[in-house]
Order: sequence, then structure tokens, then C-alpha cells
Amino acid sequence: MGDRTSEAARSGPPEFREFVRDRGSPLHQVAYLLCGDWHLAHDLVQETLVKAYRHWPRVQQADNPDAYVRRILINEARHRWRRRDGAVPVARFTAEPAIPDVTDDFARRERLLQALLELPLQQRATVVLRYLEGRTQSETADLLGCSEGTVKSQSSRALATLRKYLNRTETRL
Repeated sequence: MGDRTSEAARSGPPEFREFVRDRGSPLHQVAYLLCGDWHLAHDLVQETLVKAYRHWPRVQQADNPDAYVRRILINEARHRWRRRDGAVPVARFTAEPAIPDVTDDFARRERLLQALLELPLQQRATVVLRYLEGRTQSETADLLGCSEGTVKSQSSRALATLRKYLNRTETRL
């Protein structure tokens, strides 16, 4: 993690150090899927862990400390998203080769990430939590601060958009 987080993790309570050690990498993966940039994801996780450290007694008292910290991460991603006026830099890929080769799986994974990054943040967060992390509708609703019905509708819209995007890009192969 970054300088402030590393220092806090080294000098903080043993429980916090263990939390960072156990959950830092999964948090970074979720942050990456939310923003699509490893460096920004690193910054998001760092800010998330700094906030968790500042409120560590409250985090520990939560029914689910992991969910509490993920909520901080999602809120931090929302704040970053708003500060950038919704403009998230997304790398555009060059034209794909006409002849499929062994990198097809990698290309499909990249197209899936590209499609995911084109979703609105709420839909992207819903997909990441529900399908990539395997959270229930209830857990996802709690983390996003919305109703289960909203999770269902956001998931449905997101999956329809992903299908259209992936079908459109698959036909280019």
C-alpha cells in the first residue's frame, strides 16, 4: 500500500495490521474493477484504509468489518467519479487481428473489462459485488446503500449492456 497506509499498518493495532494484510489485495482487485486503472485503484485502496484506520474502533464494532470497509471503498470510488465529472480514462484498444490466435482468451477478458468500464458506476459496482465477488442481493444492497429491487434492476440492465457490447465485439473476430 502507499506511504500513509504502510506506516499506519506497521504502527497501528495488530488487528488493523492483520486486516490490511488479509484484505488489501482483494480490496485492490475490487477497486481495479470499479475504476479500470491499477494506479487509481491503489490510491482508492490507500484512502479507504486510511479512513478505516481513523475509524478503526467503529470498524471493529461493525457486524461485518469487511463489508464496512468495502462500503468505504465504494463511497471513495463514487467521490472520485464525481470529482472527475464522470470522465474515467479508459484505454482504447487497437484493431484486433483478423486471425484468431492463442491470445483470444486474453482479448475476451480485456473486452469484458472494457465493457465493464463503460457501465455507469452503480451498475459496475453491482456487477462486481454480485457476480465477481459472489455477494448476495441483500449483501450487495447493504454495501451500495440501496434496496434489493435496485440491485436486481441494476444487475439486469448491466448484464444486458454487457451482452450487447460483447456480442458486438465478438462478431469482429
